[in-house]
Parts: sequence; structure tokens; C-alpha cells
Amino acid sequence: MNKLIEKAKKLHLLSKSEIIEILKDNFLNNELFQAADEVRKEFVGDEIHLRALIEFSNICKQNCFYCGVRAENKNIDRFRLNKEDIIELAENALNNGYKTIVMQSAEDVYFNAERLAEIIKEIKKHDTAITLSIGERTYEEYKILKEAGADRFLLRIETTDKELYKKLHPNMDYENRIRCLKDLKKLGYETGTGCLVGLPGQTLESLAGDILFFKELDADMIGLGPLIPHKDTPLRDYKADSFWLSLKVMAIVRLLMPDINIPATTAMETIQGNGRILALQSGANVVMPNVTEETERKKYEIYPGKTSIDYTELEEKFKAIGRTISQNKGYRKKDNL
Repeated sequence: MNKLIEKAKKLHLLSKSEIIEILKDNFLNNELFQAADEVRKEFVGDEIHLRALIEFSNICKQNCFYCGVRAENKNIDRFRLNKEDIIELAENALNNGYKTIVMQSAEDVYFNAERLAEIIKEIKKHDTAITLSIGERTYEEYKILKEAGADRFLLRIETTDKELYKKLHPNMDYENRIRCLKDLKKLGYETGTGCLVGLPGQTLESLAGDILFFKELDADMIGLGPLIPHKDTPLRDYKADSFWLSLKVMAIVRLLMPDINIPATTAMETIQGNGRILALQSGANVVMPNVTEETERKKYEIYPGKTSIDYTELEEKFKAIGRTISQNKGYRKKDNL
């Protein structure tokens, strides 16, 4: 097992069967995490990139089985921020030193490409990068948003197991999801994707397939985390306990894709008290503090118990593990390889 970890660390390559072997074995987890941390340090350094997350609508047309804002959830208080509110939140974040704005919403058809482009153009008057996480759109819509100034796009595949994808995403099409990701790459976005770990019916083989898919796509950012069942979804009674497996998947992703950006996701902190720090010590280099107002933030409940970040403690926590807050926009740098 140590040889496999060493191979991944030096060559950034593993076969599917080798990935499965590492995921199966829990005796060398610390060695795996340490190797990922060393590769992170070598290729992306000790700076942590902060991205200001704005959740601007929880109105969704989709019905993903694991998501609390799914269309059929009647117990949720829906909201939609207006243009002025989104711009104000972005400007406040930029005034507080953030270098990237992440605009995230459910799949809200009200926010068409033209409306979003207006908002993006206003925010881009400032010196900032913009990441979008708004779901599936047409090539033409992605093009309008890119031309308006969007730099990055996050669209998680969630699982590359086609049968599992179909079960969890009624009325959605796996091939269309792939089409979206390819369109984003073609248009020149820094493209992010990722997966949920611990889904019912998910196997180590399918997780290994996810990791290889990320590498084949040459994604620029990978966001992943453990499934946290929500009481208002079909998975309400499912018992998930996948923090450590999520951390292992993340560490392997870092070893195989050494120069990409990997966020320490809120989900990891939600189910493990020091989950964010553990993620930052196992390959992650990005943190996305939520700057949405509390009244709306609590309504954007993809999963329950979502933790918030105490901004005043961030710098001290990072310093304690030998890390600093970056002062740049944190684009992927491929010239290290």
C-alpha cells in the first residue's frame, strides 16, 4: 500500500484497481493524508484561497434525491435575491478583501443568462474573479455568461455511476451533465466538478471511476464531501457515515491532480468538528466563507446543520497549521507540472 501511495505521489498516476486498493485499506490513512499534504505544498503552496460565497436563490426545478432545496420539498421557505442585493453582497465581500465571488443558486429558471450577465458585468467592474454554480444550461447561455466576465464554473457530477445517477436525479440526463462540463471547458472556463461520497448504492469502484473521470476531464477544481441526509428528501432515513472516506477520496484526487484547487467543504466541518482543518491538512487549499445574509443563508439548506465560519478566527486557525491567506485570485497554475 505504501508503494501505491508513493507511486501516486511521484507519478500522479494510479489505475482504477490501485485506487480501489487504497480506498479499501484503512491502515495507512495517515500516510495517505500526509502524502497529499506534501504534494499540495509542493504544487500550490501554503496559501489558502478564500472565496466569498453568495447563495442567491433556493428555488429549484430539479428533484435530486439528496438535496434539501429539491422542487418537491414543500417544507422550505423559498427566496430569491434581487440584482441589487447580490451586487451589494459582492461589493461588501470585495471591500473585506476577498478576491473571488462565488455566485451559487439552485436551478432557478428566473435567472436566465441575460439577467445573470447584467449582475456579472456590474461585479466585474471591480478587480475580482467570478465563479458560477447555477446548474445545467445550454452552450449559448454558458457563452453569454463567459463573455459577461464569469471566470469559473462549478458543476458537480455527484457520481459517474450512470445507473446510480439516474436513480438519484429524476428527469435529468447523465449525458447532458457531461455535455455541460465539456461545453464549459470548451468555452475556457476554469471548470470545477466533484462528487458526493456515501450515496446509497455507491461502491468503491464507482468512487474510483469518479476520480479517474476528474483526471480525464482535466478539471481545474474538485469539490467533494460526505452525504448528509436531509429530513425532507427521499434519503431521510439513510444512515451515512463517510467523513473519512471523503477525506481519502480528496487526498487521492490531490495526488493525481497536484496543481488543481480543492476546497475544504462546509459538509466536512458539519459532520466532523475539525473537518475543515483536517481537509486542509490532507490536500485542500480553498475555503469558501458564506457571505449571504443569515436570513437567507439558513433557507439554503441543501443538507441539515450546515456550519458557518467565524471569520475572525480564520487567520489564526490557518496560522496554527502553517498556512496563510492568499492575496491573489487563485487561478490554477499548470506550469508546475
